[in-house]
Amino acid sequence: MTALTLSTAGAATLRADALVVGLAKSGKTLVVAPGAEAVDKAFDGRLAAVLETLGASGAEGEATKLPAPAGLKAPVVLAVGLGEAPEDGESFGAETLRRAAGTAARTLTGTKKAAFALPIAAAEDAAAIAEGALLGAYAYNAYKASPEAKADKDAKKPLAEVALLGAKPRDKAYKAAAERAQAVAEEINRARDLINQPPNDLYPATFAAAVQAAGKEHGLKVQVLDEKALTKGGYGGILGVGNGSVNPPRLVRVAYTHPKAEKTLALVGKGITYDSGGISLKPAGHNETMKCDMAGAAAVFSTVVAAARLGLEVNVTGWLALAENMPSGSATRPGDVLNMYSGKTVEVLNTDAEGRLVLADALTKASEEHPDAIVDVATLTGAMVLALGDRTFGIMANDDDFRTAIHEIAEEVGEQSWPMPLPADLRKSMDSPTADMANMGVRMGGGLVAGLFLQEFVGEGITWAHLDIAGPAFHEGAPYGYTPKGGTGSSVRTLVKLAERTAAGEL
Repeated sequence: MTALTLSTAGAATLRADALVVGLAKSGKTLVVAPGAEAVDKAFDGRLAAVLETLGASGAEGEATKLPAPAGLKAPVVLAVGLGEAPEDGESFGAETLRRAAGTAARTLTGTKKAAFALPIAAAEDAAAIAEGALLGAYAYNAYKASPEAKADKDAKKPLAEVALLGAKPRDKAYKAAAERAQAVAEEINRARDLINQPPNDLYPATFAAAVQAAGKEHGLKVQVLDEKALTKGGYGGILGVGNGSVNPPRLVRVAYTHPKAEKTLALVGKGITYDSGGISLKPAGHNETMKCDMAGAAAVFSTVVAAARLGLEVNVTGWLALAENMPSGSATRPGDVLNMYSGKTVEVLNTDAEGRLVLADALTKASEEHPDAIVDVATLTGAMVLALGDRTFGIMANDDDFRTAIHEIAEEVGEQSWPMPLPADLRKSMDSPTADMANMGVRMGGGLVAGLFLQEFVGEGITWAHLDIAGPAFHEGAPYGYTPKGGTGSSVRTLVKLAERTAAGEL
């Protein structure tokens, strides 16, 4: 776990293994960003010129290392690109700082301590830099076991300590910003760890056990419904998906309550710990990363813990619909009809459209507690990835103002999202001649059809939103900014900020 400190020391005097500075573009000229004046002075005012000679351009995502001159305690200077310099009187954007800090932390893998001399004009800047650095200093290597892998693992340990220069450790706003950044980043990394864990070790029962352990640590109330309780309760959606696996399903309720809370936010997460597609089996090339199909449940779990750690004056209840979707003699077949917890019947036309089935039962159950709002999070449809790409999640809702609020919150915290409609005309495509409805509709607009399906199971009069994080939940390409390869923890920052806004009475 990477340590975070706020330091009043100067960039030239703090002892560290590396010193991080910002490099920006002002027209055709490279400029050293504020916060690194002492470092530039040690280079006789020629730091930007030296970096340009080394090929630096100041572009976002760029990192350039060079040896430090006499006059600096750190042996290495790392310049990270910040893109275009802001206009006079303006500051660098929070996401620019967050990504630059993440790039620096990744570049400094194997380093013990780095001092970040990036532009800090307010506590919000310190928070963005801290968050980016802590998220960038992430690695998942729990299963590296060979002697060679262990040696490589030791050499590539995440950056151990981040010192923010220019922050004010005695200022309440700065201290609170740093503490929040650490809590949120650690919970995002908790979600990442769960997403990256192999499915032979993370299945419904072990996921539920992880929630119970965290519940004890953070004072959360945890209730786990096993397969017997699910059968007795009539949770046909969750059972219909999970009955094909030797690892039976679970429905987990994890709740944080505050004595002064006036509102309750319910979060529902899709937790398919492995998705083979079931009888509608996925082809090779589409099932290798399906351990990530529980990313929604991981995000919900981490958000509830973050709310507890931050002491938010709002009740936050998480519902994790956990199952493993496998083909077997006991698996649901295309054409089967499931009796859902709501009382509706659903004809299953495709067993690979399983996420909506487990979410439906969880949404119905969450609605029984009459929360002020419900948000479900799921890696639900490939159609959403086709529509928005692999870095943007879609937002659907039964209330336009709520959908807009979530979109604005996501943009504020640096998560790419886009509001999507719920066209009523698509609902008819899910009509079934056999049951109340089918789990599939028309192919075109499939992500919207899935949203319409879920809406059927939300309690009357309850404000609801659906986040389809199928694109950004799992990153298969090269790391960038603070985003690693593998699980990303997508939507946690949005959900935490939503809880904060709810606690403040803004929603």
